[in-house]
Amino acid sequence: MEIMMHALEHAFVDTLKLVPFLFVTYLAMEALEHHAGAASEAAVRKAGHAGPAIGALLGMVPQCGFSAAASTLYAARVVSLGTLFAVFLSTSDEMLPIFIAEQAPIALIVKVLAIKVVVGMVAGFAIDAVLHAMRRDKEHLRIHELCERDNCHCNGDCKACGSNPELAYDFEHDNEHDHDHEGGSIVKSALKHTAQVTLFIFLVTLALEVVMDSVGEDAIAAFMEGNPGLSVVAASLVGLIPNCAASVAITELYLDGTLGAGAVIGGLLVSAGVGLLVLFRTNRPLKDNLAILVLLLLVGIAVGGVLTLLGVVL
Repeated sequence: MEIMMHALEHAFVDTLKLVPFLFVTYLAMEALEHHAGAASEAAVRKAGHAGPAIGALLGMVPQCGFSAAASTLYAARVVSLGTLFAVFLSTSDEMLPIFIAEQAPIALIVKVLAIKVVVGMVAGFAIDAVLHAMRRDKEHLRIHELCERDNCHCNGDCKACGSNPELAYDFEHDNEHDHDHEGGSIVKSALKHTAQVTLFIFLVTLALEVVMDSVGEDAIAAFMEGNPGLSVVAASLVGLIPNCAASVAITELYLDGTLGAGAVIGGLLVSAGVGLLVLFRTNRPLKDNLAILVLLLLVGIAVGGVLTLLGVVL
C-alpha cells in the first residue's frame, strides 16, 4: 500500500506538470491538421513514383489522422504499398507531443525524426522496387469496392461525394465540386486529445513508478543493459499496439532511461497509431494485412537491432 500511495503521488504530480505543454502542442497540431491536412493527403495521392519520399516527409508532421488516411488510400490502391510503409514508419504518433511536453533536447527530437524519415523512404522505395520487379505494382483501383464496403461513411457530410462516392478518392476531379465537410472546433479537439493522452501518461507513469519502487531502478537498468536485443524486440511488439498508449509508453521509457536508442527507434518505427486499425478495417485480403504487419515489425526490429549493435546513442 505504501508503494502504491507513493507511486500515485509521483505519477499525479509528474503528469500534471505536462498538461499545459500537451494542450499547447495539440492546439498547434489541430490547427496544422485543420489547415494543411487535406493538402498533405492530396500531395501523397498525386506523388506517383515519388510517393515514398512524399509520404515519409509528410508522415513526420504531427497529424494524428494521416496514417489512417494513408491506409484508406492504399486500400483503394490510390497510393502504393511503399508509400503506405513510408508513412507508417515515419509517423510520430504521440512521440512528438511527449518529447515537447517533457522538454527533451531539440537535437534529440531532430535525430529521431530524421531516422524515421530516412528509414521510411528507404523501406518504401525498396518495397516498390521489389513489387515492380515482380510485376505486381500495377493493381487496378479499388475505389468502388471500398466505397461499397464502407457504405460511403468516409465522405462525412459532403453532398457531392454522397451522390458520387468515388469523388472522395478521385483527386483528379477535385476541381469539379466543392467538399463541404464541416470542421470541428480546434480547441475542443485539442482538449479532448490532451485529456486522452494525459490519462495514458498517468497510467504509464503509475505503472512505471510501481515497478521501479517494487523491483528497483538499478535492477531494471541492469536487465536492459544485459539484454539489449530483447528490449528491441519487446519495444517493437509494444509499438504494434494500435493506440497512442504504445508510443506514449515507449517514449516515456526512453526518457526515463529504461530503453536504449535502438529499442526506442525500433518501437517508434512500428508505432503507426490507428493506421493499422484502419488498414485491417478497409484493406482486403486479410493475409495481405498480416504480411504488412509482420514486415513492419521486422523493419523495426532490424533497424533497432543494428543501432543497438553499433552502440548508437541519440
